Amino acid sequence: MSDDRRLEVLRAIVQDYVKTSEPVGSKALLERHRLGVSAATVRNDMAVLEEEGLITAPHTSAGRVPTDAGYRLFVDRLSTVKPLSRAERTAIEQFLGGAVDLDDVVSRTTRLLSSLTQQVAVMQYPSLSRSTVRHVELVPVGGTRLMVVLIANTGRVEQRVVDVGRDLSGDELAVADLRSRINGAAVGQLLSMIPARLASVLDAVPVDDRRVAESVAAALADAAAADTEERVVLAGTANLARVGTDFPTSLSSVLDALEEHVVLLRLIGGMSTLASGEAGDAVAVSIGHENPYEPLQTTSVVATRYGVVGGLGVLGPTRMDYPQAMAAVRAVAHYVAEILEG
Repeated sequence: MSDDRRLEVLRAIVQDYVKTSEPVGSKALLERHRLGVSAATVRNDMAVLEEEGLITAPHTSAGRVPTDAGYRLFVDRLSTVKPLSRAERTAIEQFLGGAVDLDDVVSRTTRLLSSLTQQVAVMQYPSLSRSTVRHVELVPVGGTRLMVVLIANTGRVEQRVVDVGRDLSGDELAVADLRSRINGAAVGQLLSMIPARLASVLDAVPVDDRRVAESVAAALADAAAADTEERVVLAGTANLARVGTDFPTSLSSVLDALEEHVVLLRLIGGMSTLASGEAGDAVAVSIGHENPYEPLQTTSVVATRYGVVGGLGVLGPTRMDYPQAMAAVRAVAHYVAEILEG
């Protein structure tokens, strides 16, 4: 029973500290929470929590604040993450549903997450390597040039202009036939499978169209292999200034770290992969020194995967409203996946 009670005391300390940013004392706990025990018992529980490294005294005052380990225990012991309200979910759906293309989806998603959580929102662009083909379009653009447009199921568009060695401006039937053959072989397939899938197309096209087909196949293979995973979008960096005192060293080191997009991609990508391995729509949380990149060890990251194509999350100080951030990240990821993969 004492362990359960101490967990309640820890939960109360985390909640109060997140809300007030002030160290929490036993008197304040008794005033704000119905703990059902005496002040002496609360002080004893706080002493045990401090001995276990779950809370600490930032200075000589009687108040205590959670440590990284305390936040971790708090997050791990969350039995459920309170879902967003119906009004919040409707607002998310309507805001994201108004996007006109992939770039707009990403921009709206990061702005929305930043607004919901008051943290820095981070989103990885959908990975082409895990996307499938929605449609391939072939458009003659004059002379011997042909525009090859690859549209993924996520809405991502890659296009290449190739010289096919033949003027197709007056040969709509040949273009239409090749377009039909390519879509028949490629639609619904992983982009990584395009070269193999198009091999049968090359064998079946008329000899006179073989060079055109080979040029198109090469362009599609190049588009499918485009290194688009190395893109990440941020929103809400200014939110860090609002809580600048939460960073014990320097806010500038955190801001500098946010400029390292490769680091953010590895962090968000790794955490979202971890979340995808859990049951259901799990959310991964990395707290303080759990972050492998030293300049971000004064921050916490909450992330998940949207669909099977990318990761998104929020980054902020360890004094974060974890249940609210986890609920927002999970809900937004759900709607993004519906939009991009629906």
